[in-house]
Amino acid sequence: MITLFFRLLGRGIRDLGLHPWANIFTLVAVTMVSLLAGLFMLTLHNINQELLKTRGEVQFQVFWEPSTERDAYISQWEKLSEIEGLREIHTFTPQNALTQLSSALDKDGDFSYLNNSNPLPPTALLSFSVEPGASDENWASDLLKRLKSLKGVEKVHYNPMQIDLARGWINLTKTVVWPVIAFLGLVVALVVGNTMRLSLMTRKDEIEILYLVGAKQWFIRLPILTGGAVQGLLGGALATGILYGLQQFLQNMLNFPPLFMKIGFLPLEQCAMLIGTVTLVGILSSFVAVR
Repeated sequence: MITLFFRLLGRGIRDLGLHPWANIFTLVAVTMVSLLAGLFMLTLHNINQELLKTRGEVQFQVFWEPSTERDAYISQWEKLSEIEGLREIHTFTPQNALTQLSSALDKDGDFSYLNNSNPLPPTALLSFSVEPGASDENWASDLLKRLKSLKGVEKVHYNPMQIDLARGWINLTKTVVWPVIAFLGLVVALVVGNTMRLSLMTRKDEIEILYLVGAKQWFIRLPILTGGAVQGLLGGALATGILYGLQQFLQNMLNFPPLFMKIGFLPLEQCAMLIGTVTLVGILSSFVAVR
């Protein structure tokens, strides 16, 4: 029985070569529809990521005492860079801070006379992604206590309203983006499903003959379902590959002032969802068509 099962799977793959042009056109249609869906998902993903950079993060500004030894705060900066949820860290030694201040004030910013008695403290600006700790209401307060407990830290500044704003924005994106992706999946299912059904019309006579000679339903359907799965899998994989090539070609298209937006690729789970959805649609549409 197991041998027969695998033979039928192999037959389903071989049968794709019986009507090559019909199957090629079907594969092209499936790939193009999947590519359009992937482009839409890629656009949504990048817009969401760019907005989360400003709406989905919380910043903590940490000031050390001016008398803190350089080795002490440098080692602490290294440990801070390993905190979970940290998106980026900007650190300023007293000399760096003085240089930045001088540059900002341009002609009026000559503070070279303070080099030997610099009053500016070592500073670190930490930007955290809220999402890893969004489910924990005490996340920000616990982090604040942790930062204040560091040796030599004089004060820590952060805006509590950023927490609420970030959580609200994350909830909004989940409420809006995922229903849009679900609707897009439905459109892909309808288009791919109808395409697969039309392609199976070329095998109508073969299926009717098998029914007439008394073949079992599973014996008839399994090779056809296998062919639908293969076409869906190939179409989804080809679309993902083309989408990746486009992303690599266009990744720096918007990376110029004032946008500085680098186009990133879809996360692995969304790629798997796209390919899996198209494969599942291929199986289901083949099942409906053969009935």
